[in-house]
Amino acid sequence: MALRKIVEVGDPCLAKVCRPVTAFNSRLHALLDDMTETLAEVGGAGLAAPQVGILRRAVIVLDEESETYLELVNPEIVKAEDEQTGLEGCLSVPGKWGIVTRPAVVRVRAQDRYGDWFEAEAEGMTARCFCHELEHLDGHLYTEHIDHFLSEEELRAYLEAEEEGE
Repeated sequence: MALRKIVEVGDPCLAKVCRPVTAFNSRLHALLDDMTETLAEVGGAGLAAPQVGILRRAVIVLDEESETYLELVNPEIVKAEDEQTGLEGCLSVPGKWGIVTRPAVVRVRAQDRYGDWFEAEAEGMTARCFCHELEHLDGHLYTEHIDHFLSEEELRAYLEAEEEGE
C-alpha cells in the first residue's frame, strides 16, 4: 500500500466524469488499498478516485456507525429520503467549509472489489459522505451547493452551536 497525493481544486481531474470500473483485478485492489490508507492518514470521512487523479468510479467512505471503511465501486444512489443540513468540507478544497443540505438517509448500490453487487444504507454523516463522494465521480464539488465559504468566525460559531446542541 502507498499514500496517494490528493489533488486540489483547479486540477482538471476533479471536473471530469469518471469511467466505470470493468476490471476487478490487482490494480483495482491496489487503488482501493491506497485510497483507504490515504484517507486514514489524513483523517477524512471519504475519498473518491478522481481526488487521487484516477478517473474511475470508485470511492472509500468511513462508516460512522461501525468505524470501518466501505469500498464502493461503480456506486449509484438508489434511495434518498428526508433532509439534513450541516457543515461540509473536502480534502480537495483544504481549509474551506460551507453549509450544505443533503438527504438524511441514503441507500447506495455498488460493487465490491471483486465485482459482487451489494447495497448499503446510512444516515447522518455517512449518508452525507455517500452523496459528497458520488458527486466527485461526475465531476462535481460540494462548493456548487454552498452560498459562501464560512469565515473563521462563522465556523467557530457553528461548531460552538453544534457542541451546545449535543
